Amino acid sequence: MAKKSITKRWIINNLGIVVMALLIISMAIVYAIQNYFYVSARQYLISKLNAVTSVLSIHSQDSSANFSAEMRTMLETFNEKDKIELMAINSKGRVVLTSSGFSPDADDIMPDYVQAMESGEGSKVYRLQGGEKVLAVSVPISSINSEYSSVRMVTSMTEIDNTIKTYILAVAVVFMTIILVIITIGLYFAGSIVKPIRQISGIARKFAMGDFSVRIENDSDDEIGELCTAINHMADELSTAEAMKNEFISSVSHELRTPLTAIKGWAETLMLDGGTSSDTMKKGVGVIVNETERLQQMVEELLDFSRMQNGHFTLQSATMDILAELGDAVLIYSEKARKETKEIIYDEPEMLPFVFGDKNRIRQVFINVIDNAVKYSSAGDRVTIKAYESGDNVVVSVRDTGVGIKQSDLAKVKTKFYKANHTRRGSGIGLAVADEIISMHGGTLSIDSEGEGLGTTVTITLPAKKDK
Repeated sequence: MAKKSITKRWIINNLGIVVMALLIISMAIVYAIQNYFYVSARQYLISKLNAVTSVLSIHSQDSSANFSAEMRTMLETFNEKDKIELMAINSKGRVVLTSSGFSPDADDIMPDYVQAMESGEGSKVYRLQGGEKVLAVSVPISSINSEYSSVRMVTSMTEIDNTIKTYILAVAVVFMTIILVIITIGLYFAGSIVKPIRQISGIARKFAMGDFSVRIENDSDDEIGELCTAINHMADELSTAEAMKNEFISSVSHELRTPLTAIKGWAETLMLDGGTSSDTMKKGVGVIVNETERLQQMVEELLDFSRMQNGHFTLQSATMDILAELGDAVLIYSEKARKETKEIIYDEPEMLPFVFGDKNRIRQVFINVIDNAVKYSSAGDRVTIKAYESGDNVVVSVRDTGVGIKQSDLAKVKTKFYKANHTRRGSGIGLAVADEIISMHGGTLSIDSEGEGLGTTVTITLPAKKDK
């Protein structure tokens, strides 16, 4: 398919329209100029003829001889012989007297005379048999002398046409100047658009190849500038996402390798050492079971995240007791926290309204949040868990006294692949999955921290089930 540039399309479309408009305007101007000069010449001849007929009307009652003498005198003394020829036409429509003294060709057509005899005044621009272009004007005269029927003036149009041509040339020069100015401005304008677009196209190709380090030079504040700024911002986000993806792959690889190494080590030990004591065997099997559960949890997180990305994540909702699911999650991590010399304080209420939701997914969220609280706490730290009713909602808060989160990182912690602390275990998608699960239940998951070393509070809000 042939490539069509913006510049070429602009020239074909916009410039074509402008040229057509200017051409029409120029033709109208040329017509107006020609009409003005022709009408002015005609009016001038008519005024001259009216002056002649006015003088002749004084002698309209004179004898034939006196009237003819006056006619001859007027033609002989006509003072514009060099430009205009004054003629006297008889009743038969033939020229009998002229101011130049030369009789016209007998075959010369006089359309203006015919028109004057019919309507009282006639004018016509036409070419003589010799090819000269002339303007002829005739008016009838009234006299008892029937020898003369009208007077006629004829003038050459050569000088007038030359003047008109001069004006046409001037219009053409102005026309071409305007076209050149429009082309220059248009090409500059088109270039100001095409140049950044070509740059954007080149940058986009580099993005497609995975190079997000390039940026578009932007020195304009118009829509193109906004587009360049948006693309540069997109590049920043893509670069960040790419880095997070790479970090995620590295983190997941590490997270998978650690339990696999432990499982493999203990499996080899148990397989090779047949005399292993029951305590050692029990410990080894316990490690294998724990690490297998850890792997299973990680794989489930990855599968859930994949389903969410593909739109295949579903809930099996029913009326549920949120305290039961929260209690199970607390029980799972209480012993783990104790072994790490950390304390979980659970302020369990006597009763809370039921919630309509997927109990397994809600428990998954509680486990993820409590796991993070324990994971990001140090020995001697406390994790405080509360559950209470607030209006039409059930609220669960998990507060730790651990490492906390930077204010600049708070807005990102629920972003997929993001890890505020890269030294801690985890894939970086647990909170993203948890936030999506709570959102699907019509609730919210908010994270707050006063800063590094000041702990973190995660608040989960779910709508309480209304009694029917």
